Amino acid sequence: MTLHLPDPQTIADILRQTGEAIVLPRFRALAAHEVIEKKPGDVVTVADIEAEAALERALPLILPGSIVIGEEAHHRDPSILAHLDGEEAVWIVDPIDGTANFTEGSQVFCMMLVLSYRGEAVMSWIHDPLSGTTAMAEKGAGAERAGTRLKVPDAPPIRDMVGQINLGFYPKEERGRIRAQISSRIKALQALRCAGHDFLGMAEGKHHFSVYRRLWTWDHAPGVLILREAGGVAERMDGQDYRLADRVEGLLSAPDPDSWAHLKEMFLAPTAA
Repeated sequence: MTLHLPDPQTIADILRQTGEAIVLPRFRALAAHEVIEKKPGDVVTVADIEAEAALERALPLILPGSIVIGEEAHHRDPSILAHLDGEEAVWIVDPIDGTANFTEGSQVFCMMLVLSYRGEAVMSWIHDPLSGTTAMAEKGAGAERAGTRLKVPDAPPIRDMVGQINLGFYPKEERGRIRAQISSRIKALQALRCAGHDFLGMAEGKHHFSVYRRLWTWDHAPGVLILREAGGVAERMDGQDYRLADRVEGLLSAPDPDSWAHLKEMFLAPTAA
């Protein structure tokens, strides 16, 4: 089977239309019963559920025979991830990335989508409903946002870098030490609570690195492809290839290979001089 890639702008239009029809009307307008706690600290909204359902209907019409894996569908049936190893094209959907921000009225949220084939990401999209702009990438063909090609700027020295670490997935006894020792060697740590905006920020040079210890395909695969196609580096720190189905391994992203190697050394030996 040969995969015929869809027109990227067509998919971007579907994301935009879904955002306008379902997501934006709920922004800062959610009723209490429209926010559901899946487990302590992990919420979903009716906007997530309805946007995912709309994309589940629309995307197979663009690519007949394809399968849609959504974050909320996985919550109901974790076995659907097995489709990543199949022969079908698979759409991986994060209807709202940064749901906690969305429920709190913060503007830092987005919609994300990946098209994978035989376990490999071949196209991805990150859509910001508030600005109406979409970043998209095709493997081997580069990345763009709002019609402008994305290229990661030259890296600053490590001491001038701003980055993100999802410390909540480190053992509690390690978090304070990691935060203190890394903070002393860079300009600043930040916590966006939205992987999509984190990867977009790195692709545009607004900040410079991230470390994700706990991985989910819908959270990280879209940004990994966009960052790589913009010239950046995103790799597992254990030396294994990054795979779409990865769950728990450290993923380090940086502007270039030299910065990545320096940051890896710093994270694996944070007390080194």
